[in-house]
Amino acid sequence: MTEPHIRPLPAPGEALFDRTPILGTAGPVAPLVYDGSRRALRLRSVTFAAKRLTDMIYVSGLAADEAVARLRWRAAAVPGGLGARPDNAAGQAELDAAVAAGHLTIALDDAAHAIAVTWTDPGFGAAITGRAIAPDGHGGIVLAAAAGLAFTPVPIPRTPASEYWTEDATDHAPPVLRHAAETFLAGAPGTYGILIAAPGRVLFERYAHGGAPDRVTPSWSMTKSITATLIGRLIHLGWLRSVHDPAPAPLWTDPRGAHAAITLDHLLRMRSGLAMPVLHGDGTTTLGFENSAVYQDGTDAFAAAQRNIVATRPGSVFRYVNAGPNVLGAIVRHEIERRGLPYHATLYSLLADKIGMASYRHSADIAGNLIGSGAGFATLRDYARLGLLYVQDGVWNGERLLPEGWADYALAPTHAGTNYAASFWTNSQSLFPDLPPDIAWASGASDQRIVIFRRHGLVAVITNETDHAMDLGRLNTFLATALAVF
Repeated sequence: MTEPHIRPLPAPGEALFDRTPILGTAGPVAPLVYDGSRRALRLRSVTFAAKRLTDMIYVSGLAADEAVARLRWRAAAVPGGLGARPDNAAGQAELDAAVAAGHLTIALDDAAHAIAVTWTDPGFGAAITGRAIAPDGHGGIVLAAAAGLAFTPVPIPRTPASEYWTEDATDHAPPVLRHAAETFLAGAPGTYGILIAAPGRVLFERYAHGGAPDRVTPSWSMTKSITATLIGRLIHLGWLRSVHDPAPAPLWTDPRGAHAAITLDHLLRMRSGLAMPVLHGDGTTTLGFENSAVYQDGTDAFAAAQRNIVATRPGSVFRYVNAGPNVLGAIVRHEIERRGLPYHATLYSLLADKIGMASYRHSADIAGNLIGSGAGFATLRDYARLGLLYVQDGVWNGERLLPEGWADYALAPTHAGTNYAASFWTNSQSLFPDLPPDIAWASGASDQRIVIFRRHGLVAVITNETDHAMDLGRLNTFLATALAVF
């Protein structure tokens, strides 16, 4: 009997599953791994302190002794996963003990507008120094342990603000409102000031210790709302098409990558799924959703944000992170520069200068990116202009700056499960029980806000120093009183 012919099996294929060339891309972006070692966390802690002091002294213009008195030492913590954030009580206790023992030192360089904070611990090895610098017009830039900036700061041309406030009624506020303001300020010692405004009119304005009409104070995450508004501007100009299109981030060019499923809407509503692997000091790895590293690591914030991995299906999970707004910032920069326009000046001319926010300054990162997630600076009256743009449905001095319907989109909560909208927060869950559910606000660290009362034609601005407590109950009473009065 003739043996049947048996065809030999082909040799195993190579590990490369796809040799098809994709034009215009080098492949999916390499992931960023967060260093969660104890030494790296200590570096972040002292760097953040340097950043805060640099902001207060060289950007806001506080005296050095007042800035040090306002500083609240914050220990860096590893990013949390989808559950609760890690308990960092031990890390904070360690930092507080080091401060009490005199192991933290602060060095100011007034000529360079730079500050270094050093943690010396004889039992931990070499001293750790974190640094920040404030070149004129660029905010406080985090250097961490980097030798210097990766760009050359130059003055950014700005358009002077035109006259806008046609009436100032701050001296005519009724006693009930003045009393509510004094009560609120007495319970919020970190507050710089509070303001109530309508289009063209300042209705009420009070400043606490350290605050002043011409003093710029930090926005922190209120800048997220500015970045979102810039996306609205680019859509209105036709530079971008729709919030429901895939996000055109400059590093997300490979259609095979998971990032291709992320839309602008996902980024705006904190539903991108972006996270990073966290490598701990003991060699274990966890999943982390970053919310502070951009203010602690001396790195290219836009590249770092784009190098986050896609940890959850885009659109499925709300997780408040700084990566999303900084991807949006990278998109804004890319859209400006691919048109051959100067990045810094054009970014300001698109929005801040259009509505007269002449005092507003973004904070840059080490690469010169104007950070999209937070740490900008402005006066109270200039913060109010952003809110009034939304009160006026995206129209300023008769010119439409935002698409029709943008204010409805940006200020509407995503669904009943969260009070977050498109980079704004809403009162849909009655955080302020005496205020209407349809109000919205830009929100920053330590409860500072630009509160938008669209239906009432009003805006309230409250600015506060980082990590200082604010009595939200008294703020609720003040805002409700202002709404009743005006």
